[in-house]
Amino acid sequence: MVRLALALTLLVTPALATGSDKESCAHQADIVAAIQQARLNNVAEADVGQTILADPPTWPENYNAAIPVITPWVYEQNLDELRDQDLAAIWNEMCL
Repeated sequence: MVRLALALTLLVTPALATGSDKESCAHQADIVAAIQQARLNNVAEADVGQTILADPPTWPENYNAAIPVITPWVYEQNLDELRDQDLAAIWNEMCL
């Protein structure tokens, strides 16, 4: 799981770099947290982007492109394990 997170980070981070690496990683981690919460709320994978963007997110708009990239990774996690893991913290740590 962590290796996949790192691979996705390396894929997404260059396209999103707008400020400091720390700031970029924090925005990405916020997206991961929002996707994880959507999964825990039983939002269908196909509806995640629309659901998350229904309330204006706190990250810059250009980061919205990461939602469809990160969503499959979150949704392939075991739901029982997902309840106990902080994927945003894992993502942020790997990103930094």
